[in-house]
Amino acid sequence: MTTSLHWIDIAIVAGYVLLTIGLGFWVAKLSSGSLSNYFLAGNKLPWWVLGLSNASGMFDVSGTMWMVGLLVVYGLKSVFIPWLWPVFNQIFLMMFLAIWLRRSGKLTGAEWITFRFGDGFGARASHLINVVFALIMVVGMLAFGFLGIGKLVAEFSPWKLAADPVLNDKLYGLIVVGLTTLYSVKGGMYSVVMTEILQFFIKLIVCIAIAWLAFTLVSPEALKAAIPAGWSNLAFGWNLDLDWARVAETAKPENKVVATSAIDTIAKEGHSYFAIFMGLMVFQGFFKAMAGPAPNYDMQRLLSAKSPIEAAKISGFVNLVLLFPRYLMIAGMAVLALVFIGPHWSQLQASAAAAGKPFAADFDAILPWVVHNYMPPGLLGIALAGLLSAFMATYSASLNAAPAYVVNDVYRKYIKPDADQTSLVRLSYLTSFLFAVIAAFIGWQLNSINDVVTWITTGLYGGYTVANVVKWYWWRLNGTGYAASMGLGVIVAMGMAVYKDPVTGAGVDGLAAFPWLFAACLAVAVIGSLITKPTDMETLKAFYKKTRPWGFWGPVLKALREDEPEVQPNRDFGRDMFNCLVGVVWQTALTASAIFLMIREMDKFWMTLAVVVACSVVMKFTWWDRLRDEPA
Repeated sequence: MTTSLHWIDIAIVAGYVLLTIGLGFWVAKLSSGSLSNYFLAGNKLPWWVLGLSNASGMFDVSGTMWMVGLLVVYGLKSVFIPWLWPVFNQIFLMMFLAIWLRRSGKLTGAEWITFRFGDGFGARASHLINVVFALIMVVGMLAFGFLGIGKLVAEFSPWKLAADPVLNDKLYGLIVVGLTTLYSVKGGMYSVVMTEILQFFIKLIVCIAIAWLAFTLVSPEALKAAIPAGWSNLAFGWNLDLDWARVAETAKPENKVVATSAIDTIAKEGHSYFAIFMGLMVFQGFFKAMAGPAPNYDMQRLLSAKSPIEAAKISGFVNLVLLFPRYLMIAGMAVLALVFIGPHWSQLQASAAAAGKPFAADFDAILPWVVHNYMPPGLLGIALAGLLSAFMATYSASLNAAPAYVVNDVYRKYIKPDADQTSLVRLSYLTSFLFAVIAAFIGWQLNSINDVVTWITTGLYGGYTVANVVKWYWWRLNGTGYAASMGLGVIVAMGMAVYKDPVTGAGVDGLAAFPWLFAACLAVAVIGSLITKPTDMETLKAFYKKTRPWGFWGPVLKALREDEPEVQPNRDFGRDMFNCLVGVVWQTALTASAIFLMIREMDKFWMTLAVVVACSVVMKFTWWDRLRDEPA
């Protein structure tokens, strides 16, 4: 379905695109001269600027489409499903891991690996596998964004580029990818950060506008009639206990398809046994969070911070500025869809039946449907600009991470160590362009946002987790054990991406497979380390002295104290874990409060807001006041 845009909307969207590209090129001169300027903005940007930028990069179109569908089907319990990423990794970062990471002073995550393991054979293997993982992650995130933006732009464009709707979506995706690549490649981190801040405030306007529309158009009574009992409860038991079948029985004929589609989705995803699902999510989410940031744009923001304390503040600020407005938008779209999308889906169902084709509701299409049907001229243009900015922010942030690994961690380290800075920056331009092309090619082959999300969160991150947990907390893990564990994880993840059951056509359930993958990677990491020589003690002493993690570092501390008896171990494990628990409650309450406001559950809204305030007060004394750049 396409629509004719008012000239005001076209002017707003065109003006936004030109302003973004112009701003990116205007600040590009700040990124010239050195790799530090290009990839880390010279470590000159304040924490709140990097926090806004990081929040903007996380506010992506494809992820927002996915979360709108989750809220429609699973209700308030859907706030837990992003723990698959896990979303609470930002809490672990703000409490201690961002400080540990930033103390290294390194340019990339792969360069940090050399800081941890040294420069022997095993260390180089671990360095290279980290580069490989980082580049696979970049391509996966770029392809993920490609899927959503083409569908969104094609929905509103008055021009058809192809008769086939899927091909039409992908052609529009190519156009937007090309425009975004222009300023991302040229300007490096400065362009990415400055354009993302502009984009954040545009998205904030869109969030408020959609929330206001839903608040005024949907009454509490209409919403209550469209949802099953328990939809607005955070609590859950062994089962999901959402009786969509009863809603389908009592709903108006044109709205039955919404409930039926929700039933089909729950059956397909297997989330009716929600307690098992939650248990697996918490298990894998805890270890993913303990591993620290993956080598992507999130890590680049932390390494770009002026100091370790500012790196921690970046992660805390992301939660504060991202979650509430984003979930106002998500909840507003879900509320409008629950009450009004039934006739649209019924029409599509009838058309599919007439053509002799099966029908399945596309929950990813709720977002463009809401914007298409409820935004007046002018506001529609701002909404489209905001959604374009959501894609551009995530895409440019991910794209900026790729050349950091290729140029700094491969070309400069192994091929031409004496290359001048100007040549390295130019090579970074070429690398970014090539990765944009590769990601567009892969994105062209994909059709489901949910499939990509599932693979990244459970397959790719699953293979990454074990080695990157153990590297922080056990001194004896060496480069060989790390490389073997990560290598196994990456191979399994790539296998999960391509494997399909020959009978059912289903792929591997990554969440269910995670405990087995975790155990296998842990065994490989431990055995690989114990049968090979430990990391050079001088390397370990330098790492421990500067980073000072807690964990099993006794032999290193003992060796270090022979030279410097005053060195103290990190005794903050208990406080850090307490802060993480308080922070996860704070983050979840912040998210839920936005949804409760949108569905008019005001008692629950004030209750969750009180929890947010109480947790904030606790963290002021147990976290903020105790931040320090250097270890004791």
